[in-house]
Formats: sequence, structure tokens, C-alpha cells
Amino acid sequence: MKKHIGLMLLMAGASQITLANWIDGAVKNTEKDTIQLYQQIHQNPELGNMEFKTSQLVQQELRRYGIEVKTGFAKTGVIGVLKGSKPGPVMALRADMDALPMEEKSGLPFASKVRAMYQGTETAVAHACGHDAHTAMLLGAAKILAQNKDKIAGTVVFVFQPAEEGGADIDNFKQGDQVGSRKMIADGALNNPKPEVMFGLHVMAGMPSGHLYYKSGAALNSADSIRITLNGKQVHGSMPWNGRDSIVAAAQIINNLQTMVSRRADLSKGMGVVSIGQIQAGTSGNIIPEKLSMIGTLRSNHEDIRHSMQTHLPHMIESTAEANDVKAQVEISPYAPVTMNDKTLTELMAASLRQAAGSGKAHELEKNLSPSEDFAYYAKLMPSLFIFLGATPEQQEMSAAAPNHNPKFIVDENTLKTGVKSHIQLIMDYPQVAAKVQQAWKTK
Repeated sequence: MKKHIGLMLLMAGASQITLANWIDGAVKNTEKDTIQLYQQIHQNPELGNMEFKTSQLVQQELRRYGIEVKTGFAKTGVIGVLKGSKPGPVMALRADMDALPMEEKSGLPFASKVRAMYQGTETAVAHACGHDAHTAMLLGAAKILAQNKDKIAGTVVFVFQPAEEGGADIDNFKQGDQVGSRKMIADGALNNPKPEVMFGLHVMAGMPSGHLYYKSGAALNSADSIRITLNGKQVHGSMPWNGRDSIVAAAQIINNLQTMVSRRADLSKGMGVVSIGQIQAGTSGNIIPEKLSMIGTLRSNHEDIRHSMQTHLPHMIESTAEANDVKAQVEISPYAPVTMNDKTLTELMAASLRQAAGSGKAHELEKNLSPSEDFAYYAKLMPSLFIFLGATPEQQEMSAAAPNHNPKFIVDENTLKTGVKSHIQLIMDYPQVAAKVQQAWKTK
């Protein structure tokens, strides 16, 4: 009797998973093209809001696959729409396209030598986060799905998003809502057709190539930027009593910021971090400057802690400045909420991730990762799942790998096929669990 029950459960589980025979063959046949696209995009990076050539490449490829193309979203954003031959839900897959304002030192034969303008200053540009891989993998999946649309139940929306890292041509403090996922949403990129579910993927250094990682609930931290401007009274360094010291006030503010989390946030709910990464002041070592500016970041894995920092930090900063007879201006710019993976969706798609990665290569994370992603705004609109793909060669020491946003960051090309397969597997399997996911979402 036990054997009979076990067999029934095995068959029930298998019914929700698309067997990988045709997927494996298609991914293998497309791998060379995916790698070529990855190298091409890597060698020609473009900053946020300026992804004109990348956008054109994406449009060209999608049209070549026979996929409907829509533009006019977030300046350079692209939407591809593929209708399957069978009735079913509208499902979205998302990739980001922008690069970073930094010099590449990877040593790759196709390393970037591009320079461009960022915030009015010329800088080197590099794909040091993996968005080039994201775009190439989604194009690879789009090609295969288009070739096999007779097997698809529903409609696939391919979302190629610009400026996940912010815009190169705007003040991201004051206009952050004018780029990235927020602008894609505001411009109606997801309105016609309207997805009921969205999947996203990010390559990560320090995780072995070909391995997938996922987590229900909080997957990535929130992120908000903070800019503090202090105005004191300039004076000779030998006579501080005749001025008002913005430097000393800044030092006290930085120290006090560290108590915001440890003494004001409910740490039973999660964690929080306040970090100042940039300070600008003064022209000489013997002059106490009138003006000082600081820029930093706020991070948390719980929205209540995030809200606490946003609410209480300005008062703490202004009060500390006032105690030093210095005036403070505080600006907080929201970037992204906590990236939340829908619990039901994650649980029901875990088997698909195991199928995509292969035996022993799909792992459930115990804790969320510390970076942030504007994918979080999509996850507020619909059940979503954001997963992580290892980018470091398996034979390499993981702790020694150059991290994302490092000049020496690399993506092992062997991992691209796993990303392509993941996209396809999720699209093929979701329709079978769609009703359960949507019912759970409605009752949240």
C-alpha cells in the first residue's frame, strides 16, 4: 500500500513538471548563440537610460524570432509578446540591460573599452553586475519559446528593462521614479497584455556556475539613498570658536546614525544598515569649511524597519546638527522595497528549479541576500519569484571570486544555459499551478 501511495505522489509531482527532453536539446542547440549575444553586449555596455544600441539589438532579435515587439517604455525599454498555441495565463520574464560607470579589469578578450557620460562626467563603462548575461539568457529563452509556441499554454511577456542601477542622465535622488521598473510600470509596459505572474533571475559571483538559489519571502534587502547637507560657518582651523564646525557635526551625526538601527528598530523583525559612503567638504587642512555633504545608503530586509529608518533619521540628524549650531538638510530617496518572493509561487515552482538546474544543484536559501533590486516593484503588483544563478566556475574557490560590481567580476559562460533553461521551465510549468497561486494571492 505504501509503495502504491508513493507512486501516486510521484506521478502527481511529475504531472506538474515539463519533462526536459526537448528543452535540453533546444538549450544546447542555442547555447552558442546565447554566448555570442552575451559577449557582444558585454563588449558594448551602456549606462542606465542610455541603452540605445542594446535596446535595438533586443528588438532586432525578438522580431527575428517572430515575437511581437513593443517600445516607448522607460526610454529604452522593450516588451516582447509571444502568444502560445494553447489557452493559459499571461506570464512575464524580466531582464535588465544597463551597465555600471566603472572600469573593467577582468582580462577577458571581449572586455569593455567603452567610455560614456555619467552625471555630466566622462567615465569608463562595464557590465560588472551581470545584466549582459541576463539580457542574453532571456533572448535565448525567447528564441526557444518562439520555436516551440505550440507547446506553450498562455502568453509570455518578455520584459527588457533599462536603468536598474539608476539613470546616467538624471538626478537619481530627485528623479529616481523616472527610470527602471517604476518607469516601466508607469508607462504601461505591463498593461497590454497584463501579466498575472513574473519571474526574474540574477547571476551572482561566489555561487557555483549552473547552480540555482531561491528563497520564499524576503529575497533581497530594500535600498534607499540618503543625502545630508550641513551648513556651518567657515573659520580658520586655529580659531574654531569663531565659526560653526560642520566637520565635527558630521562626525557626531555619523556616530549617531549607527544607533538608529540598534536602538530604534525592532530587530526581532529583521535587520537594518545605515552606511555613509561619500563625504565632501573643505579645501585646505587649516580651514574649517562652511558646507559639508554626505551621501549614504539605508538597507533592510523588513519594511517596518525600513519605514522606521526613513521616519526617524531626519529628526536625529537635524537635532545633532542643531546641537552644534549647524543647519542640516536631509533628503531620502527611495530606490526599492524589500524584494519579496510569493510564498505559494516559490513552493510550487521549486520543483521546476530543481528540474532546470539538475540533480543537487537547486538550493533553498536560509537568509536573504544583502543587495537590492528594483524588481521589487513588480513583486508588489503580482505573485513573483526572483532567483539567483551561480556565476563562478565550480572548480574555483567561491570566497576568492571577485564580487558583482567589482572591476574583475566575470560570468562563467557555462552558466548561461542553466539560466535559459530556468526561464523556459518556469513558463512551461506555471500554467499547471496558476489557479493555486492566484487564489493564494487574492486571499493574502
